[in-house]
Amino acid sequence: MARTQGSRSKITGPRVREAALHLFAKHGFAAVSMRQIAAEVGVQAGALYNYTPDKQALLFSLMKGHMDDLLEAWHDLPQAGTPDARLEAFVRFHIGFHMPRPESVFVSYMELRNLDPGNFEIVERLRHEYEDALEAILRDGDAAGVFDVPDPKIATLAVIAMLTGVTTWYRPGGRLSEDEVSDQYWTMVRKAVRR
Repeated sequence: MARTQGSRSKITGPRVREAALHLFAKHGFAAVSMRQIAAEVGVQAGALYNYTPDKQALLFSLMKGHMDDLLEAWHDLPQAGTPDARLEAFVRFHIGFHMPRPESVFVSYMELRNLDPGNFEIVERLRHEYEDALEAILRDGDAAGVFDVPDPKIATLAVIAMLTGVTTWYRPGGRLSEDEVSDQYWTMVRKAVRR
């Protein structure tokens, strides 16, 4: 049931999502109970059902929300230019988008197995849409003789896995700045696909 206007739902709803994201990332979806999420938020367990029908809906909301935000941000960028310029833009975008969201990235990649089939299909469709954007860049570069990618699908998956992996080790305030990390990843990707 929706909360009435003027209630604390605009505050508590996001807190429920943040708590669930943190706990799912730390302990795994299967190990976290609604009671634990409620305790993290500071509400009674029954109150959570004002914000989500169940734990599966909460997981799906987090994962779909991550992909929706990613695709919206990607589509807001200019998509023109040479394949090389487009690939660099993709690399820098992917690193910049994912670096500040390590928990969201972890849950989005590690908890796919816990989505119900219908929810999995929706999230997978969104993931493929994003992958297709990179694959198109690689295909265009290969056709233009700029890149050497015999199998653009495998190259796409490899590049995305490499770029996403930055969230497992990067920490703000570390040895390298975000820009320096982005520069190094762009150099590695460029060397991997260029003729």
